[in-house]
Amino acid sequence: MNILQVAIIVFCFLEGLNILVLYTKPMMKKGNGIGVFKVLNEVDQKGYMFALIKYLTNWVANVKVIFIALAITIVIFGSETTQFYAVIALILSILLFYATLFPILKKLDDANMLTPKGYSKTLAYTILSFLMMFVTAIILFMAL
Repeated sequence: MNILQVAIIVFCFLEGLNILVLYTKPMMKKGNGIGVFKVLNEVDQKGYMFALIKYLTNWVANVKVIFIALAITIVIFGSETTQFYAVIALILSILLFYATLFPILKKLDDANMLTPKGYSKTLAYTILSFLMMFVTAIILFMAL
């Protein structure tokens, strides 16, 4: 097993934990659950708005399952070249996630709409950790 495979598996494991949260306890405030959004306390959990939130939460979880399935397939059946470019693709997709979603979370955090306060920083550190892991894996892979 090479370092790229290890990095992809670690990513899949951590994303798998988030999928479990989104499917089983989406209102959690940990594990990237949606409970960090204070406005959810004001939504009727039997109303249409909550149904939409639940739908979108499951949609995100389902997309994550697709990503994990593809990543595991690449780990098992992909050549080292495919694994290398898959890690590059993961880096780019994580950067896109950061560029499009972090500003929104930062704005909500600054407006005191997230709990715990400073959650946007926690998410930024998580994203940075993923990026550092993948960049380190690429550097080590190329050095070996």
